Amino acid sequence: MAVLNPYLSFRDNAREAMTFYQSVLGGKLDLVEFSAFPDMPQDPADAEKIMHSWLATEDGMVLAGSDTPTGMEYREPQNISISISGEEARMQAVWDGLSEGGTVTMPFETPPWGGRFGTLVDRYGMSWMVSADAAG
Repeated sequence: MAVLNPYLSFRDNAREAMTFYQSVLGGKLDLVEFSAFPDMPQDPADAEKIMHSWLATEDGMVLAGSDTPTGMEYREPQNISISISGEEARMQAVWDGLSEGGTVTMPFETPPWGGRFGTLVDRYGMSWMVSADAAG
C-alpha cells in the first residue's frame, strides 16, 4: 500500500503551525528538533527548530512539516492547495478552525455539485480546499 502525505515547509514557525493544525484536526503530533541529531552539521541557531513533525489523526489523515534550516532558501507556498474532505460536521469544524486568522477565498457554501465546498489561505499561508459530502 502506498501513502501520499502533504509535507509543509515553514521558515521558523513549524512548531506553532503544526500545533495549530493539531488543534484543528485533532490527533497525535510528534515534533523532532534539529538538536536531536547532534552529529549532523547544522547552524546552532537551528537547534530548537523542527527538523520533522508528523500529525496523525484518528480518522487516518496525516500532515507533516518542518522548518527550513538557516542557509537553505525558503519560498512561500504557491500554486498548491491541501484538499480535505469528509462528513459535513467534521468539515465544518475544520473550516471554522482553519479560517480563524486566515483569508477566505471562496466561502464554505453549497456548490452546484452538492455538499459544501470552500477555499481559504490559513494564518500560515497554506491554501486549503475543504469539501463536505452531500447529505445522502
